[in-house]
Order: sequence, then C-alpha cells, then structure tokens
Amino acid sequence: MLFNSYAFIFLFLPLMLVGYFWLLHNRLVLGSKVWLVGGSLVFYGYWNIIYIPLLLTSIFINFSVGSAMSDAPRGKRRAKLLKTFSSKQLLLFGLFFNIALLAYFKYTDFFLVNFNGIFGTHVPLSHIILPLGISFFTFTQIAFLVDAYKHEVKEYDLLRYMLFVTYFPHLLAGPILHHKEMMPQFSSKWNYALRWRNIGAGLFLFSIGLFKKVIIADFFADYANYFYADTINLDMLQAWAASLTYTLQLYFDFSGYTDMAIGVSLLFNIKLPVNFNSPYKATSIQDFWRRWHMTLSRFLRDYIYIPLGGSRKGSFRTYVNLMATFVIGGIWHGAGWTYVFWGFLHGVALVINHAWKSFGFKLPTVFAWFITFNFVNLAWVFFRSPTWEDATNVVIAMFDISEFNLDDIYDSSVYWQVILGVIMTLVFKNSNQWAKMQKATLKYQLFTALLLIIGILYLSKVSEFIYFQF
Repeated sequence: MLFNSYAFIFLFLPLMLVGYFWLLHNRLVLGSKVWLVGGSLVFYGYWNIIYIPLLLTSIFINFSVGSAMSDAPRGKRRAKLLKTFSSKQLLLFGLFFNIALLAYFKYTDFFLVNFNGIFGTHVPLSHIILPLGISFFTFTQIAFLVDAYKHEVKEYDLLRYMLFVTYFPHLLAGPILHHKEMMPQFSSKWNYALRWRNIGAGLFLFSIGLFKKVIIADFFADYANYFYADTINLDMLQAWAASLTYTLQLYFDFSGYTDMAIGVSLLFNIKLPVNFNSPYKATSIQDFWRRWHMTLSRFLRDYIYIPLGGSRKGSFRTYVNLMATFVIGGIWHGAGWTYVFWGFLHGVALVINHAWKSFGFKLPTVFAWFITFNFVNLAWVFFRSPTWEDATNVVIAMFDISEFNLDDIYDSSVYWQVILGVIMTLVFKNSNQWAKMQKATLKYQLFTALLLIIGILYLSKVSEFIYFQF
C-alpha cells in the first residue's frame, strides 16, 4: 500500500489510529500490539498477499536464532540448541539465511545473466518478482542478530519483535531500525495516550512529505523519464538536464517518503530515527553520507565497515574497508553493474576525501560544496540508468562541448526549474527543522491543511517511491 494513495489516507490510516488508541484507552495493551501487527501485515499484503508467509518466516527464524543467542533465562529447547551449536555458529547461520534470502529474490537473474555471458550458456532467467521491502526488513534483522550476539538486546518477546519488524511506517523503505531504539517506545506507558503535539507534528511532516512526492518529485520524474528514454540523442544541455532532474527527483522522492514515514509514526507516538538531513548541502562526500539515508550509513558503518577493521589498522586497510563497504552498499541497492559502479565511485570519493584530510588540506566552503554536489549528481547517472550504455551516453554527452546547444535554454523551462529545485535544497530548512520550529497556531494548522489538500488533489496517478525497488 502506498502512503500517497486514497486507500491509505482515507481508510487504512484512520482505521489504524482509531483502533489502536481505542484499545489503549480501554487498557487492552496487548490487543493494541496485535492490532498494529495485524494492520502492518495487511499493509504489506495489500501489494501481494503471497509474500506475507515469506515475511513471517523471516521473522520467526531470525527471532528464534536471536533468542537462542541471548543471555536471558532459556527454556529447555534453547539450552539444548546452545549445547549443540555455539553462539557464533548460530549467528553465522542467521547471517547466511538472511543473505541467501536476499540473494535469491534480488540477485538470481543478475547471477544468471553474468554466468551466461561468461560461459556462453543459455540458462533461462527466473524472473523472480522482488518482494517489497525485503532489503529493509532483512537489514533490520541482520542488525538484530548481531546485537543479540553481542548481548545488546534487552528483551525477547515474539509479538513485540514482530511489531518491530513489520511496523508499517518503516516496513517498505526504511528507516533501518535498531531493536534498542524501538522496543522501549513500544512498551512505554507515556505513548499510550493521544498526544496532540505529536498529532500536529505528524500531520505536518506527512503533509509536507506528500507535497514533495506528488508535486515536486513526480514533476521532475516526468522530465527524467523523458530524457533517459533516449540517451543516445542527448546534447550537452539535455544530458545535464537528465542528470539534474533525476538528482532532484530522487531527493524529493526519498525525503518525501521519509517525512511521511516519520510523520505517520508520530501519530502513534513512536519516533523513527531521522533519515535525511539536507544532503545536498554537504561540503564533502563524508558529510553527504552523514546526511543521506542516515540509517543505511549507520548500518554500513556499524555492521560492515567496523567489523572489517574500520580505521584501526592503518591507512591502506582503511581505504580497502571503505571501498568494500560502499561496493556492498551499491550491490544492496540493486542487482546490476551500474549499481556496483555507483558504490565503487562513492568508495573512491571517500578514499580521496580521507587522504585529502590526512594531509591537512581544506577547500573553500563554496568550492567544496560545488565539487561534492556535482560528484553526487554525476554518480546518480549510473544509479538511474537502466543499462551501462545509457549511463555512458549521458556522461559522455554531459562533457561533449561540441554538442552544446544554447537554444535549448529558450526552448524549455526545465532548466530554470532545475535551478529553482537546487536552490530549494540549499536555502530552505529541512522538514525536521520546520517541525521542531512550528507551534500549534492557526497559521501552522492552515498551512498543514493546505499542503495536505494540494497533495491529495494530485493523487490521480499511481506513483511508487523510488526506494521501493530496493
């Protein structure tokens, strides 16, 4: 189910809110948890009900493995399991299960295409449909297993664990959650009553996120789709328009989703971690990754980069670890060599950034921003392009001065709209800053209502969020 749909806004969300707080008002706390889990499964199954058993199987296996590794009082079965297998063996099994699950659904065809290309075989592709949210709920549970192995998980309750994984505001496209940051909120009595401040902030964030998605992101999406549909015939200005319209589409699409997810969750008095903090204001690639998809950056740092050795084993090993981490990050985003290369580019940029800092060099802020933004924009070309050929067509055209055609500026308003879009990402405060500043005044409420009404009026076409495909 899409946040930007009539079914979600007018039916699902109101029913979930009314049912949840009615149960809590009547002190049916356990029932409220069951209500949220059941509603989250309906939310997930709305797209394709056949994948609910897959989600539940993943939950039960990960919870069982995590529980078996815990230092909480154990039943006979868990005690017997630990006598047979060590905690490390259980962790490796859990990691293998999750990676194998992700590999099967996300990378089978990618492996087969490359196998056929290398060995000249003709193994038929499986054309497996990727279950929505599998990357996110898999990474969430990998983090849970590692934390359980380190004995950092404080409670093991199946129902609340199911709620932690399936909680619908984050289920399909993040944020990627930590067990320890969510479980106290699910059990806190302070969150059992309606809190009008959270309702106001939640509706504001949801409304501004909806506006970003259906008004701004989908507007730039039409242009990006148009330019990327025929990359071979792009001139220089059109190639820059192609790259920049997608750069802006992705920004407003993902930040819009994040705002809506955090906003919806606030309605239930649950605070999701901030996942987006004005990344196009970054003045270095390291700064960019502190601002873009922040929970993914946290996951890559805590569960890949640091376990590989981080920066503790000398400069060369640090650079290798950075490259490995971001190549894995690229692969996580998609089954294609363009995604791998996108991750590789960011790895190279981070290596250069670290080396530059180690020599004590520093660029003027404006110049540092200019380099960072244009690098990110260039790298997004490989992220967006359906094929390697499309990516190289766009990149070559961007720097082909012989194809510079100034008439394009006067033939289309897209260039001026791109400039306006970039200015918006740089000048305006981000949504979380706005939400903290706003007070429950009539002006604030009217502004929220206006954004929501405009967003709803533009719900005529179905438009999925970009990160749903990951």
